[in-house]
This record gives sequence, structure tokens and C-alpha cells, in this order.
Amino acid sequence: VTNSHVIDGGDSFLISFKDDKKQYRAKLVGADPKKDIAVLKLLETPKVLHPITPGESKSLQVGQKALAIGNPLGFDHSLTTGSISALERSIKGYGGVSIQGMIQTDASINPGNSGGALLDSQGKLIGINTMIFNGAGASASAGLGFAIPVDTVKDIVPQLIKFGKVIRP
Repeated sequence: VTNSHVIDGGDSFLISFKDDKKQYRAKLVGADPKKDIAVLKLLETPKVLHPITPGESKSLQVGQKALAIGNPLGFDHSLTTGSISALERSIKGYGGVSIQGMIQTDASINPGNSGGALLDSQGKLIGINTMIFNGAGASASAGLGFAIPVDTVKDIVPQLIKFGKVIRP
């Protein structure tokens, strides 16, 4: 699971895992630009693969610890820490579409963190890092990072896997 804006325009995808020098090919299963979520499927899997346990975003509280994993500015497999700053933010996302219910965190999120995991202190997935905001655009961090809540991810991903898109009325 990653962001739609991360894979947009791509037709060939490579996935890397920490402590594994090999890169694994993946194909696009489906994407939802309105929620900025995409699903890739590995065409070959590593011998050892440990999935992240999903948490719940509905039980998040402002002030609780948050850990952001990603590849900020090309520095692979980085981890930053902070806290949940606010919940239920409405942010203009990729393509100008407003995304509701976003998690705001002060865990450092920079270009390259998109599509990475936002974890709680138990290592459970609570969101997908999506964007930063600095008032003048999204080119430099100002301590305002945003993530798509895991509850939204859990609603969207099964539809992307089944239909390749989200079915809306």
C-alpha cells in the first residue's frame, strides 16, 4: 500500500526492503486518487517478509507518539518520531481534491516519505504518510505532516484489490 501520487505515471515498480539488497518488481493492482491510496502487488516476494500489524485510527489521541518511516530526500529506510498533533483535518490533496479525516503529525515528514508507514508506539500501522504543508506549498517541512488514517486505508484497499478502483455511488 502506498500513495496514488507516488505511482502516478509509472508503469514499472521496484520495491526494496531494509537489510535486503535485492529490489522486487511489482505491478499496480489499483489506485484511488481521491483518497491518494494505491496498491501494488509484488511479483516475487522476499524469503522473509513481516507485514505491519494494522492498528485503528478511530482510537488515536492528540499527543500520542507517532513514528514515520520513509525515504526522505532519498535517505532509505529512515525513521522519525513525534506525536499526533491533530485529527480529522481536511487537506487539499493530490490533484486538488480535498481529503477528509487526515492525521496531522509533527514527526518529520519530507519529500520521499510519501507512501511510508505512520506507526504508533507499539509498531502498529495508524496511517500512510502523504504530504507536508508549509503554508507556501509542499516543498519543505514546517512540522506539519499529514497521513491518511489506517481506518480509511482498511476501507479502500479491499476495493482496490477486488475491482482495481473504488466503487462509489
